[in-house]
Amino acid sequence: MKEKVNMRHAVAIHLRGIKELHKVSPKFFPVLTLHCIVNAVTPYITVFFSAQILKELASLRRDDILWKWVVASVLGVGIVTILKAVLWRRYQTLLNDLWGRKEILFIHKMFSLDFSEMDKQSNHDHRIQIRQNESWSGWGLMKVQEVYEHLVTGVIGMLSGIVLTISLFASPVPDTAGWLTVMNHPLFILIMGILMVGVSILAGKFTAASTKCWSEFAEEAAFGNRLFEHFGFAGTQKERSIDIRMNDQQRLISTYWAKDVSFGVMGPFNKMAQGKMGIYASLGVCITTIITGFIYVFTCLKAWGGAFDVGSITQYVGAATAMVDNIFALTGLIGVLEANTGYLEKTFEFLDIPNTMYQGSLTTEKRSDRRYEVEFRDVSFQYPGSGIWALRHVNMKFKVGKRLAIVGENGSGKTTFIKLLCRLYDPQEGQILLNGIDIRKYRYDDYMNIFSVVFQDFQLICQPLGANVAGSMHYDRNRVQKALVDAGFGERLASMEKGLDTMLYKKLSEDGVEVSGGEAQKIAIARALYKDAPFIILDEPTAALDPIAEAEIYGKFDKIAGDKTAIYISHRLSSCKFCDEIVVFHEGKVTQQGTHTSLVADTKGKYFQLWNAQAQYYTE
Repeated sequence: MKEKVNMRHAVAIHLRGIKELHKVSPKFFPVLTLHCIVNAVTPYITVFFSAQILKELASLRRDDILWKWVVASVLGVGIVTILKAVLWRRYQTLLNDLWGRKEILFIHKMFSLDFSEMDKQSNHDHRIQIRQNESWSGWGLMKVQEVYEHLVTGVIGMLSGIVLTISLFASPVPDTAGWLTVMNHPLFILIMGILMVGVSILAGKFTAASTKCWSEFAEEAAFGNRLFEHFGFAGTQKERSIDIRMNDQQRLISTYWAKDVSFGVMGPFNKMAQGKMGIYASLGVCITTIITGFIYVFTCLKAWGGAFDVGSITQYVGAATAMVDNIFALTGLIGVLEANTGYLEKTFEFLDIPNTMYQGSLTTEKRSDRRYEVEFRDVSFQYPGSGIWALRHVNMKFKVGKRLAIVGENGSGKTTFIKLLCRLYDPQEGQILLNGIDIRKYRYDDYMNIFSVVFQDFQLICQPLGANVAGSMHYDRNRVQKALVDAGFGERLASMEKGLDTMLYKKLSEDGVEVSGGEAQKIAIARALYKDAPFIILDEPTAALDPIAEAEIYGKFDKIAGDKTAIYISHRLSSCKFCDEIVVFHEGKVTQQGTHTSLVADTKGKYFQLWNAQAQYYTE
């Protein structure tokens, strides 16, 4: 961010920011534009009417004319003030709404990303960095609306000031004014005009230099804000409270507060504010104060020389000062543009992450008999950024309607196998075939619909129970209820006063219901049943249950799965006994495949070793 920023690029990237924000809040910028226009002209309207009243008071003092100016002033200023208040309130409402709505851009991006991209830690870190930039100083996308506001206000204010100030220079001093007639000379007028504008620009450049100092502190500030977010609220988080108290971690957390944190009194940001950042900002303000003094002297001298009456002094001083302030603000805005460009680049770099996974074009065959055959043909896979093969040369076939168990130790490749089957990732080597066709040729969303999966790290949403199962607020209540009963949640459901309308958890509802880990897993299984896909996969979703409860669920699930293909992943081999086939993974490879009887008979195999290690749990 310290490199010289191309101004054309800075303007272009901020224009894109305006377009992106306009997508999520179409009313915001029209209202903001009106607000800026009214806000910019209001001071000049007040100055103009005040000047006319003072002129009349200082000269002819005609009652009828004076009353007209007073009434016009009250009406004009009153109407503009009311309009300004209404627009400001509407603008503030839309601005507060925009802070939330801009998240739609990131949510849509995350939803549209290939899972392989969304699963990358680097992309999650990228998103966190963007959020940190917004949190510590508002840099990034939301700074765009601030730039737009200052730009429109500044341009309108500057043009309005020029209109009311032209006559300040054009009004000649009478020849009888002696040496003051020098102010009529074109060269003097030119020098004074250049001085007013030039000094305003110089002051703005100092302010811009001060603003650009923020970029130098960007990485330190973002990291400091991340530390604050973690340590600052750790003591208030319910899920951490037991560990903190039982392990006496209060002192570990309080160590953070004992240091000179990024935004502390002795922190780096405060030191920078006391150094060149503060000096530049102070110089900018001092210079504008000096030019304001020049304006007062110049205006009063012309009035003294007889160029205009005393009442006009109010108009010219007010208009010229406001004009200078707007030029100063517009010049200073260059610093904001330059500083914010780096943050916007990071934002759009995230929003422009490309999807590389081939989407396919073939429609998945909708077979009434649900007869599908899946084949892994010499499949090898390693996660992005890893040099270790998670799967290596996997070859196997299975058909829909069968019960397939996948077993193995942690890290053996079981979950990776499921992710490839569901095409959350594509393998680097080999092919996965559905009915003899490479799954990459099927339309991606269509292929995904043939799978119902309950992963071991499944998540439920703080929404009504029925909506959680159906994945929608509008659903078939009878089907949802049947799915819950089939999943073993029927007894708990019967005890819920609001039934399917019971809100899960208390984060969003005071009358929300907390469910245990085992109950949550049953809800997740019901969700898979409700989808009614030909493939149903359980990736250790019963880990929170004891072996007996797990065996009961699997035993019942075998019946309700019907003609679906049921794939089970479990550390507990008791669930494998009723399966048609068992596949044993070890170090990313399929080392055994067969029935429970045949595999347990192989005393030298991995399955025999795993079975005997857990045999104590299966002894009646």
